This record gives sequence, C-alpha cells and structure tokens, in this order.
Amino acid sequence: MSLALAGLMRPPAGLALDFSQPPGEPALVGADSISWRVFRNPVSLFVGGVAAVLLELAEPSVCAGVWDHSSFRRDPGLRLRRTGFAAMITVYGPRTAAEAMIARVVRMHGKVSGTDATGQAYHANDPRLLDWVQATASFGFVEAYSRFAEPLSPAEKSTAFAEAAPAALLYGATGAPRSWPEWEALLARTAPTLTGTPVLTDFLDIMTQAPILPAPLRWLQRLLVRAAVEMTPPPVRTLRQLDGRGLRRGEERLVRLLGGAARHLPMGALPPGQAARRVAAR
Repeated sequence: MSLALAGLMRPPAGLALDFSQPPGEPALVGADSISWRVFRNPVSLFVGGVAAVLLELAEPSVCAGVWDHSSFRRDPGLRLRRTGFAAMITVYGPRTAAEAMIARVVRMHGKVSGTDATGQAYHANDPRLLDWVQATASFGFVEAYSRFAEPLSPAEKSTAFAEAAPAALLYGATGAPRSWPEWEALLARTAPTLTGTPVLTDFLDIMTQAPILPAPLRWLQRLLVRAAVEMTPPPVRTLRQLDGRGLRRGEERLVRLLGGAARHLPMGALPPGQAARRVAAR
C-alpha cells in the first residue's frame, strides 16, 4: 500500500531529473535535516499535502489563484504528481536544479492575477499570499509526519520550519514562519479571513473520487483524505464543509501504522535515495 503511494514521488510524464547527479552537490536543505526525514514518507506527504491545500483554499485570494489558474480540476492526478515532484526537487534536488525550478515557478506566478470571491484584487507573487502558502505547506508536512509517522518535538518542528526558509525566500515568501510559534502566530492573524466555500467541498470530492491510486487501493486514498481533514487546525477544521469528513473510530491508529511502516520503505530508486548517493559522493 505504501509502495503505491511512494510511486507518487516518481517524476510525472515529461519531467525527469537524476537526483544522484552531479556528485557532491548539496541540496537547499542538509542531508541530516528534519526535512529529509519528513519528505521521504509517502503517507505523511499525501496527508500533509491535502491538509495544506485545505488551508490554502480557505484563504479567498489564494483559493482564487489555485482554483482558477491550475489544472487541478481537469487532471488532479497529474497536478499532484507535478506538485510532489516540485517538493522532491526543493528538498532533495541539487541546489542549482532547485533554484532553476523555483525561478520558473516564480515567472509563472507573475502571470497569475485576478479578483477573489470577496472582490479583492490579488497577484500570485504577493508576499502575503506566498507567506501563507509556504507556511501551510510546512505545517501540513511536518504535522502529518509527527502525528502519523514519528512524533516530533516542538523544537524539531521549529527546526523544520527554519529549514524551509531558503526555498521560501527564493519563492518570494519573505515573511514565512521560521518556527512553530511563528506559524501559530500567523494562523491566529489569518484566521479572521479564512472562510468556507463550495470549493472546499469540490476539492475533497475530487481527492476522494479521482483515480489517484489504483482502484483496489481507492479505500486507502479516501482514508488518507479523511486523515488530512482530521489534522487540519481550527478555524478551518470547524468549517461546515469539513464537518463529518474526518477520521472515523479506530482509523487514526490505522493511519499511524501505515505511516510508521512507510518510514522503512526502500528509497534507492526514488529521489531521497538518489540524493543521498549524490551528497555522499564527495
């Protein structure tokens, strides 16, 4: 089951990168980092990624940018693979490849603008919105790993946020949280603007019904989506659109068993394993 999720780490069609090259080149994040531990776990990556998007879609301007200017509704599987591959490059890729990839994303974001559902104009490269996107991503992956794979201390969670700072700055997120307390402060400041819309319902329906995993494992896909809802913090967790869509009795233990088992998956042919060989070849 976890092996099927690990397959989402592989490059999508048309994209490829040999993470084992060039020998010795470091990544944006050190090989001994909390981030390298977190991002090699496909269970927590899936759960954390869904939770992060739920938080993003609750912010009106980010919601408009994501929902109106992406291919998610047309091909959610491809979009997830592309997003996951971008995360792999950011954490495990050679620094030069990560910097080039982020620069391309920033250029694409430069073309994304509009008016959100509240009537407010937005631009995808607005540092305020970038800070929220970067913060929710860090929260999602770190909290999912800590809750469902391996408990992290408050200090380790803060370290993971600090490790994301170099990439956040490249994206233009100059005020992204660099610690867990800074994340909690940003969440408290942003809470009054967060709102529930039909987009949240549409997103959850897509994530539970789209053929992201093979048909025999669709139950696992639905389980992990419920786990993402369960770990989403208030005020988003308490929105009407998420009511009743969290984990059922006994399911949290099952997700923890899956997340714990996924820590021991072989990664030799996947980006984490390739990157470890690259960094060691000095």
